[in-house]
Amino acid sequence: MLETSRTNGSHTIWNTYTVDPTHVKLVHSFVKQVLQRECKPSFARKEMEARFSTSIQVQDHFLSKNSRFTETIFQYPPPFGFKDLGGKLLEVLSLFPSPAKEEDAKSCRRCVVIGNGGILRGLGLGNLIDQFDVVIRLNSGPLREFSKDVGNKTTIRMSYPEGSPVVWEDIDPEVQFVAVVYKSVDFSWVKAMMKKERVSFWDWLFFWQRVPEEIPIGISQFRILNPEIIRQTALDLLHFPTPQPKIWGWDQNVPTLGISALNLATYLCDEVSLAGFGYNLSQPRAPLHYYEDVSMDAMLVQHMHDVDTERTLIGSLVRAGIVSDLTGGVHCSFCGNDES
Repeated sequence: MLETSRTNGSHTIWNTYTVDPTHVKLVHSFVKQVLQRECKPSFARKEMEARFSTSIQVQDHFLSKNSRFTETIFQYPPPFGFKDLGGKLLEVLSLFPSPAKEEDAKSCRRCVVIGNGGILRGLGLGNLIDQFDVVIRLNSGPLREFSKDVGNKTTIRMSYPEGSPVVWEDIDPEVQFVAVVYKSVDFSWVKAMMKKERVSFWDWLFFWQRVPEEIPIGISQFRILNPEIIRQTALDLLHFPTPQPKIWGWDQNVPTLGISALNLATYLCDEVSLAGFGYNLSQPRAPLHYYEDVSMDAMLVQHMHDVDTERTLIGSLVRAGIVSDLTGGVHCSFCGNDES
């Protein structure tokens, strides 16, 4: 049994969250099977292309000064495109060194996208997660005291300014930070992080919460996510309505970073798994995230993302065997009762 606490005024509220040891064994057995089976080259992308045959495939998932920009990249505003932001984009891309010749990658690579879901808490999957070829982490999901459950390896940290870790914990010397642009000022922040400069006071006013003052990696380790990845996720995979201009805020057609990372992973790796995904609202007091004491019922008051549609899509991909749900939060293929 795991115990967590939070303070409400002068009172400490204790929550208990039990992890069934039998379920832990099932999870470990399943993850080991995924890691030990023969890897199938190009499997995930081929399956996605067959399933979404009308979707135009993204050529450059990360943008560089050598990228060939399509018209669609400037059709929509962020995060679906860079409409009216071509100058800011080129300014940031000009900071990158000339692309180095890529070394021959492993013939067949396995990705795992680590969500920040509370379902990871107590499963002890850290050592197994670190065995994947590519580990993609989202936003500020911490490591350190949680490494037993989530591991220490980070190949890619994917985030936007407000979601990025204020305290950097990724220890991999070649970790890549993939910046996702949601608004114009995000380019200013990325530029400042790359040049090791401070963000201007005027720019600070446009962030809705504190953003990091430093991302302690080399300039060549930064990446700019092609917004076509998010556009494809929203319009082609989730069939959300076409983005419409709004004076303030977002429609519910903005996909979560998690499902966008899952789509990205199908371009980067041959086989794709996910862990820490799934919001089980039937357990309202279960932890929402593995690293904090916020309950699942907090999802009931968020209005930015259509998590039900996303869950349906991910569940269909898991059931079809295109991706593997290592923690069974969306669809549990290894549970005796075939939970979903």
